Amino acid sequence: MSGPLEGIRVIDFGRFIAGPYCAMLLADMGADVIRVERREGGEDRYVGPITETGEGGLFLGLNRNKRGMTLDPSHSLAREITRRLVQGADIVIVNLPLDVMKRLGLDYDALRQIKPDIILVMASAFGPDGPYTRRVGFDGVAQAMSGAMSLTGFPGAPIRAIVSYVDHGTALHAAFGAMVALYQRQLTGRGQLIDVSLLATGVTFMQALIAERAATGIVRTQTGNAAFHTAPSNVYKCSDGWIVLPTIGDRMFKRWAKLMGREDLVEDARFRGDITRADNHDLLDAVMSDWCAVRSRDQAIRDLEQARIPAGPIYSLNEVLADPQVNARGLLVESDFPGSPGPIRIADTPLRLGETPGSVRSRAPRLGEHTDEVLSELGFSQADIRRLREAGAV
Repeated sequence: MSGPLEGIRVIDFGRFIAGPYCAMLLADMGADVIRVERREGGEDRYVGPITETGEGGLFLGLNRNKRGMTLDPSHSLAREITRRLVQGADIVIVNLPLDVMKRLGLDYDALRQIKPDIILVMASAFGPDGPYTRRVGFDGVAQAMSGAMSLTGFPGAPIRAIVSYVDHGTALHAAFGAMVALYQRQLTGRGQLIDVSLLATGVTFMQALIAERAATGIVRTQTGNAAFHTAPSNVYKCSDGWIVLPTIGDRMFKRWAKLMGREDLVEDARFRGDITRADNHDLLDAVMSDWCAVRSRDQAIRDLEQARIPAGPIYSLNEVLADPQVNARGLLVESDFPGSPGPIRIADTPLRLGETPGSVRSRAPRLGEHTDEVLSELGFSQADIRRLREAGAV
């Protein structure tokens, strides 16, 4: 199965998450993605090592369905390789500081001199203009500067989310931008620059709380797992584990009160409307906690589901791997890699198209696995490739 983006070629100069995840989404849908790494391997290859050669789960998941080549883009001989790569590409993905992009000839002005209709996806920490343009940053920096960390966790030290949601969100914005640019190019014949940044994503994801602060002056503080705008909405301990429960709106609150055997709460002035309930969440959390304490986690989930109140068990990673819904839908698939201690479970492609679905077709590439293959496709002879290797360009 080739996928709906068959015939689209992507050159992935990305690192860590934002660039590689964007390229992974395109690769899952059939694009021919060439991952370009430094000769010694990119830093992201070796995060959280699980194979004999040091590849980590991050790299193995985000670089499936790609071909891999090595290149020293600062080498004098690399310019011709980059030129040919760009000439044959539809999309180039780069997440490097702007001055580094310019030095390596990977900025938009340089690339469109090679191919006028090229689409460049440029992911950065803060964007290509403004006072922070030369700063470097990672997901955690954007979480901090978006205001999210100041409101996450219990009162005390700011807390970073364990999931790099800003990186992944930036990649989703980038992939959406790439699709829009491809469609526009089909109409006009022109490529364009797609500018996405971690700070823009972080601020976008915090927009509801930022809007509330700017408009009303309300100052929110850390409240643990309790929601700011509704209640009961928290985590609760059952006899054998924990669950999470969010309720929103009067109808759901009425169903919850009936299940608790506390329909009197519906007429209580302290619990009329989501915001009022949130302001008095301690009282509602106490009712919910007492109800959960005498029930197993599974029993609590069954009763809540029967009342059509959303709730879920708080899983360990082992429980995620064993979950019947995860397995019934094939959300995780097995991938191999030379030197891995066993089959590697990675996420299947996260979006499913009814007519032209994507798929996980191949494992992540070993370091430089397809270098010779790609260079041959670019018109370099075997003698040329030997010289490039001897010179340290690839």
